[in-house]
Amino acid sequence: MSRSAEVTRNSKETRLSAKVALDGRGRVKVATGLAFLDHMVEQVARYGGFDLTFRGSGDVHVDTHHLVEDAGIVLGQALSQALGDRAGITRFASAYAPLDESLARVVIDLGKRPYLSYNVPLRGRIGTMESEVLEEFWRALSIHLGATIHVDVIRGRNRHHVAEATFKALGLALRQAMAAGGGPGVPSSKGLLG
Repeated sequence: MSRSAEVTRNSKETRLSAKVALDGRGRVKVATGLAFLDHMVEQVARYGGFDLTFRGSGDVHVDTHHLVEDAGIVLGQALSQALGDRAGITRFASAYAPLDESLARVVIDLGKRPYLSYNVPLRGRIGTMESEVLEEFWRALSIHLGATIHVDVIRGRNRHHVAEATFKALGLALRQAMAAGGGPGVPSSKGLLG
């Protein structure tokens, strides 16, 4: 089975497309017109070990919120479609990622039960983006991927380092959770996910 997918989302606020191949080699091309968002999405794919082409644009002249949130929607939908029925995946994973003084942890369950616990004390700008909108990316990703995600910053001072550590940890956790290793069938004692 090919674990790949393509998703397109066009609205009055954003135009985005994503193409993923879960069993790739981490080849990544990201261009949304928002440089810091591109940098973060690239970290997820690179450390997640999957191929990703992610392109689009949004009404950043208004605010970065729409583009950041919709990027989470599109990435979540693409990953979910590529996972199919999720049979044989590991499902649960956790990862830590340091970046200089910052240390982040992401714990994930790909069991089709969306929930986000976001404990990231970010305020202020990172480049041209208000750091508070990153939570909208994570929430949209959780919902559209069908994943419980706990994001915790253990320590950190530099906003860029704090944010990047969380996205690297997400990539590392996804790599583990999406990997084969859950045995035959759907990884659930109920016999189904959700």
